[in-house]
Amino acid sequence: MMAFKTIRRTVLTIAAGVLAATTTMSPANAEFLEVEKDELKFGFIKLTDMAPLAIAYEKGYFEDEGLFVTLEPQANWKVLLDRVITGELDGAHMLAGQPLAATIGFGTQAHIVTPFSMDLNGNGITVSNEVWELMKPNIPQDAEGKPIHPISASALKPVVEQFKDEGRPFNMGMVFPVSTHNYELRYWLAAGGIHPGYYSPTDVSGQIDADALLSVTPPPQMPATLEAGTIDGYCVGEPWNQAAVFKGIGVPVITDYQIWRNNPEKVFGLTREFTEQNPNTTLALTKALIRAAKWLDENDNANRLEAVEILARSEYVGADAEVIAASMTGTFEFEKGDVRDIPDFNVFYRYYATYPFYSDAVWYLTQMRRWGQIAEPKSDEWYDEVARSVYLPDIYLQAARMLVDEGHVDEADFPWDSDGYKAPTPAEDIIDGIAYDGKAPNDYLNSLEIGLKGDQMIEG
Repeated sequence: MMAFKTIRRTVLTIAAGVLAATTTMSPANAEFLEVEKDELKFGFIKLTDMAPLAIAYEKGYFEDEGLFVTLEPQANWKVLLDRVITGELDGAHMLAGQPLAATIGFGTQAHIVTPFSMDLNGNGITVSNEVWELMKPNIPQDAEGKPIHPISASALKPVVEQFKDEGRPFNMGMVFPVSTHNYELRYWLAAGGIHPGYYSPTDVSGQIDADALLSVTPPPQMPATLEAGTIDGYCVGEPWNQAAVFKGIGVPVITDYQIWRNNPEKVFGLTREFTEQNPNTTLALTKALIRAAKWLDENDNANRLEAVEILARSEYVGADAEVIAASMTGTFEFEKGDVRDIPDFNVFYRYYATYPFYSDAVWYLTQMRRWGQIAEPKSDEWYDEVARSVYLPDIYLQAARMLVDEGHVDEADFPWDSDGYKAPTPAEDIIDGIAYDGKAPNDYLNSLEIGLKGDQMIEG
């Protein structure tokens, strides 16, 4: 592989010298960008939703764009973000909340942007075996004696109250304060009447007034931390929910697809400076990632078993292939033996999954405001402005247009006429039965029973 890359780089350098007056070249009907930077290092966390990066590398899509990429796993989300900011990484698989939080100055201050959303769905909430046994009497059953899904957190509420009565804290893990997992776990708990706690400018624990105490646990450590009894449940991406089932140490109770159907998940993040200094490189890497996403979903997920084999390798997720396949191939196992079809548990390309919608960004910002990470009230216009400063659909559509012209993707695969906002998510697609309209964030916040709204602020 290294020899191939070296040879190819030599050929392209010569070609660039001959065609210095042009911006593109078209061998074999492909539009080839003259990238400003061809050697790149991208970071990721060991989760199945890093798949577009692995596939773009393994299938040669990066090289097709003249990019010579190194993929490097990172210890945790904070290290990953810091290394993108310092330039040690050129870009990374990121929590969707990270570019937004950094740009508005929650935690680390830096202008991080994204031209590409990596996937929809992909997370679950798992509880310990003890908690599951306590929950089961509160969960309706079907004619076969199986729990009726989706399972509301109202079934967990008496358990949390029992712990409180016994003087035991009810602890739950999530992967990062601005992670989808934090907000999805909070959303599910609040919808069931369990308060997940607030943040304030002087208390960033997120546990102010909390019934359930949420704290950060790195994804690969979730099962071991649950088994040790340090936490009573967690919200994480795959394969770490299915790992609990395979180890017999916990039970996934709900997926994020059941909390909010086809919710946005990870993004590919870069500094604004990188995109401005390397516009062709940004286009080229976006093209490669779009092609990878298509490969992952095409022909009714026909490539997923091959993707599982790739992701199981130690340089990527490094988990057992059987564990990864349990969710990656369209099923999901809850209680041991209770395997259910969830064909859209992982979506990488369908439903315009890769388009960076402003409305997705606004939802994350509303959750930051709901739980006090954004301490003061903001106007609807503010939410829109922040979304537009971080999400870059223009770059995405430019890359998509090039791929259409090259014959790699279909015209119908992209929302060319979108204003950047999805149609409102209907109430029936969200666990609490409350619709979401990204163009009216304050109305949405006001409709949620638990959480900050209007002029409310947390003091102390």
